[in-house]
Amino acid sequence: MSADKPFVLAVPSKGRLQENAFAFFARAGLKLVQGGGSRDYRGQLAGFDGLEVAFLPVSEIVANLGEGSAHFGVAGEDVLREAIPDTDRSVAFLSRLGFGHADVVVAVPRAWIDVRTMADLEDVAASFHARRGRRMRVATKYVNLTRRFFAERGVVDYRIVESLGATEGAPAAGGAELIVDITTTGATLQANALKVLDDGTMLRSEANLAASLKAEWSDGHRRTARALLGRIAAEERARTTRELRARFPGAAPSLEDETLVGFGAEIVGREDGRLVLRGPKARVPEIADWLIGQGAAEVAVAPLDYVFSARDPLFEALVARLG
Repeated sequence: MSADKPFVLAVPSKGRLQENAFAFFARAGLKLVQGGGSRDYRGQLAGFDGLEVAFLPVSEIVANLGEGSAHFGVAGEDVLREAIPDTDRSVAFLSRLGFGHADVVVAVPRAWIDVRTMADLEDVAASFHARRGRRMRVATKYVNLTRRFFAERGVVDYRIVESLGATEGAPAAGGAELIVDITTTGATLQANALKVLDDGTMLRSEANLAASLKAEWSDGHRRTARALLGRIAAEERARTTRELRARFPGAAPSLEDETLVGFGAEIVGREDGRLVLRGPKARVPEIADWLIGQGAAEVAVAPLDYVFSARDPLFEALVARLG
């Protein structure tokens, strides 16, 4: 990899998003190092030569991914899909990171008791225009997402009012008839006498590790991506997997692999009358009950730190998108 073209990983520069991003990479054994302190906007990833960490506002991370000046970036799916036209041609979503959850929703006044769906909204919009001589106003920061979502559902008789402040207050203040905004618990919408339409959830967003398909992807850049994604996949695999050691009174029996596949589990070893398996964390009780039913005297369950594999689905997904 040429020295003047490092692999660029863009990470939020402040706040909870940065804290959560640091924690995410730390779980995968990846230590982000911020140069001269919190005001330094360039850093490194310990142990990775030729990689530069750019600490940026989320809007700049999105712009960098869209134009190809960053290879990987941490940002919410909502801002990526809002800011980058034809997002799926420009960006590959590699891993959902488990933080930054927010739903982008269409919300109308609770007093609109007959409006429950987007089809109802279409009828109301036409009636509103006919009665008042103007189009119904939608307050939002998500202009592009709103236009696409409304067009897909045949709602055309409206106009967008770009929101610069607290969007949820626009209907009560007389600035709009309805809104498109993000919500996490719905409490703010309720406090402003708004309700989400039954089919009005436009996007269930969270922070993602995303890759730019427009960046330069030399062999060196790909090697760096593979090393990064290998560690992330190993941690993700370990976090969702448990190791089960089943002790049998005598020799461990031969069990049908087909049955274990049904649990999403596999046998990884046999030792001293014990059968060692790995399976999904969510199905551990079922697997343990089944093993006891097969004669196991006890089943011990242990977490795993990392599970590295010759096959890396995250890197494979990236390569498939790069072509």
